[in-house]
Formats: sequence, C-alpha cells, structure tokens
Amino acid sequence: MIQIGDTIISLDIFEKKFCCDLTVCKGACCVEGDSGAPLEEGEAEQIRENYEKIRPYMKSEGLTAVEEQGFSTIDVEGDLVTPLIGGRECAYAIEEGGSCWCAIEKSWSRGESSFRKPISCHLYPIRVKQYQNYEAMNYDQWSICACARLKGEQEGVPVYVFLKDALITKYGEEWYEQLCYAAREIETGKIKFRR
Repeated sequence: MIQIGDTIISLDIFEKKFCCDLTVCKGACCVEGDSGAPLEEGEAEQIRENYEKIRPYMKSEGLTAVEEQGFSTIDVEGDLVTPLIGGRECAYAIEEGGSCWCAIEKSWSRGESSFRKPISCHLYPIRVKQYQNYEAMNYDQWSICACARLKGEQEGVPVYVFLKDALITKYGEEWYEQLCYAAREIETGKIKFRR
C-alpha cells in the first residue's frame, strides 16, 4: 500500500493493466450488477440540477425509473446509488452504436451539462471506500472487464495511467503527480514491498 495524503492506495493500481474495450464489452458495466452506480455526496444533487439537459438523451424506461425512484436511491447495503431499470440497467444508460453509454456524460460531452458522470463510474475499475480518517483505493476485478484487462496488458497501460483524467478530477493535479512519482519509485525498485 502507498499513502498520499488521506488516501491509501493498493499496489494493484500501479501493477495491474487495464484499458476499456467497448467494441468487445459493449458497456456491460452500465447493465450488469445488482445495484446502481455508487454516488458521492452531492452527486445526486448535481444530477437533479442538470436533469433537464440530461433528460432528452435518456430512454423512456430510464425516464420512468427516475420518475418512480428519484434521481438516486438507496441500495440494500444502504449506499446512495443511481436508480435502475427493472432492477438491472442504470436508469441513465443509453444505447449508441451498439454499446451502452451514459446520458449524463453525453449531455456533458456536448457542453450542455456541468456534471460529467458519477465519479464511481469515471474511476472504474478503482473503487474508493471512505473511512473515518482516510479513504482506501482498491482495484476491482469484475469478470465482465476481462477484455479491458487483456487490452491493458497488450498495450501496457497501468490502471493509474488509464484513469489519469478521473483521478485528477477527484484528487487534483498535484495528487496525481505524487501518484506518478510513487509509481516511478516502485518501478525502479526504490520502494520495495514484501508479498
């Protein structure tokens, strides 16, 4: 583990390789699972504030899910998450070019919404768990992302490099520079860990 500020970072984030391959997985992460996308404090409010700009891109089933459940909901573990369509697909998921995509991100990419998407989606395959005095950053290995792991290995892209934009969005440039410094120290063997 590496610590930067109040964040404890798993070595997997430096060592594992990952690069989304939508041509293979078709955005299955927007559909699979038993809960919606985890939302951080304030994100449901950002969705609400931008909803009229997001709404035109949503499917009718997604619109109905939001009308019935709200912009967010609480899952069985007590976490704030995006609502689901029929207990499966994210209410904000849309289909485009044969793959699932995000209506929230589509609105943002067109300069209409000020909210890009939940940081949990942007940071995947990293999952962040908040504790009282720190947060733990771990690598999540989901079977539907096997193609992303393969592509990451083929292209030699570590998780922290693939997620550069998302990590900077959450933690800032200076934090990310410290992360890259730690990665170089690990790579050159200046930081050693017992396995």
